[in-house]
Amino acid sequence: MNEECLICKAPLEYLDTNEAMECDLCHKIQGSKTRCINGHFVCDECHTGGMDEIISVCINSRSVDPVKIMEELMSIRSCHMHGPEHHIMVGSALLTAYKNAGGDIDLLKALYEMQKRGKQVPGGACGYWGACGAGISTGIYVSIALRSTPLSKEAWGLSNQMTSRALDA
Repeated sequence: MNEECLICKAPLEYLDTNEAMECDLCHKIQGSKTRCINGHFVCDECHTGGMDEIISVCINSRSVDPVKIMEELMSIRSCHMHGPEHHIMVGSALLTAYKNAGGDIDLLKALYEMQKRGKQVPGGACGYWGACGAGISTGIYVSIALRSTPLSKEAWGLSNQMTSRALDA
């Protein structure tokens, strides 16, 4: 796993405020608080370009152990230590283990929903929001598995408890 710039491998720096930056890969300009010390910036969309591989690994897994599934996902070349891919990978591993253990879900549909929701959690949420995206991903998993909505009484609470417990670990 990579903890440095995807372009030049230099250390990353985190800023106090957003600055307009151009992605070195797709050239889209967007606000960000993260770049390498040499000024390179890779947007979250380009940073998570390997998401299809996460779905492929999960669909083909027969494991009921989410830790083993996570280890396999973390070995994917596009997985980076401090990347927003964890906002999707953790919930995907849990959904896969749940399905493989007999859970009543359409795994492919659930994984696409996990990807859609997880991508909404921006990179750097852990430091800037005070809630790790990987922990939030566990709550997304519960909400997908239990089909909860903001109006679901018990399932809504369970989703929030899962996130809280993951962040407390």
